[in-house]
Amino acid sequence: MLYPASPKVIELKRRLENFMDKHIYPNEATFYAQAEELGPWKVFPIVEELKPLARAEGLWNLFLPHSERGAGLTNLEYAPLCEIMGRSHLAPEVFNCSAPDTGNMEVLERYGTEKDKDLWLKPLLAGEIRSCFAMTEPAVASSDATNIESSIVRDGDHYVINGRKWYTTNATDPRCKICIFMGKSDPDNPDRHKQQSMILVPMDTPGVKVLRPLPVFGFYGVPDRASEVLFENARVPAANMLLGEGRGFEIAQGRLGPGRIHHCMRLIGLAERTLEKMCRRARARVAFGKAVSEQTVTQERIAEARIMIEQARLLTLNAALAMDTVGNKVARAEIAMIKVAVPNMACQIIDWAIQAHGGGGTSNDFGLTQAYATARLLRLADGPDEVHRNQIARLELKKYSNA
Repeated sequence: MLYPASPKVIELKRRLENFMDKHIYPNEATFYAQAEELGPWKVFPIVEELKPLARAEGLWNLFLPHSERGAGLTNLEYAPLCEIMGRSHLAPEVFNCSAPDTGNMEVLERYGTEKDKDLWLKPLLAGEIRSCFAMTEPAVASSDATNIESSIVRDGDHYVINGRKWYTTNATDPRCKICIFMGKSDPDNPDRHKQQSMILVPMDTPGVKVLRPLPVFGFYGVPDRASEVLFENARVPAANMLLGEGRGFEIAQGRLGPGRIHHCMRLIGLAERTLEKMCRRARARVAFGKAVSEQTVTQERIAEARIMIEQARLLTLNAALAMDTVGNKVARAEIAMIKVAVPNMACQIIDWAIQAHGGGGTSNDFGLTQAYATARLLRLADGPDEVHRNQIARLELKKYSNA
């Protein structure tokens, strides 16, 4: 192995795999049934039943690097564990390692005041509440975050918040108690990247209204509780401003780097699980006188899938190591590369698996449609492919600026 695991990680990996076998995989059907029956406005009981078991096993808050509040793992150490959790939609929240809470907890850990940490970080780390992140807006092309029109206006000892956000994950969850909101506090600043700020908005603040859940390829609640939220003259204390006015982009870079790599780690696990399903299905089905697994086209796809997963994993581990050693800002090219490569890899492998399952692959019976919704969503979430490719190209061209 290019990146040998420490004894601590090996032991956590063993316990995590055992937990997945004993508690996660056997309860997936229940999880999907509850998600479909209860919808995005409700808590899914199976998740709450399994959380105490995960916590008792010490498989809790594994994600938070360089912090005594987490497991003390580096990004590189967390990667194989996050990959295992990514094999099931049920798993990440059970271990308190699901988005957007992980990213929001990192923001609070890095930039929050001690009061913020007592009010919001502690209950988030305990899994008692959930959170959301309000950045994307329906009225503008939010892939360019400088387009954001929502406003954060100082009024004495308060800020007044106005704006309409969507794809605000978790907002329909009744346990969602705090929102990290990005908006413009200085729209006339000549530096477009200093116009924005981030501020904490409690979800019970008057003027905050969750308008509707948003389906992802027809799914509500799984794989994402995407939501549309309206903020109308919502007043919050000035102390809720994170880090200071005009520092929204600075916070965003600190937040989105770990969020992006976590998504990629989980997607590699989902791709592995999908390849496993594809192989089992191909070996079990016969067409035109021989097993589907003996058809050359199937073998080619299986081989390509294995190559693509290994490539994506190595690229992701390299990004994790770069984040640990030189920091998220310096590692921005490595992060951007995996954010393009991994979702595209997963989409292709899931598509091949659907094909191998025939018509059944388009149903919800095999978890492939849910998997595809997740992978396709992540070609847009935390920045679309095009933005990351542009960034990679600019960084590459910069190497030859004096040529």
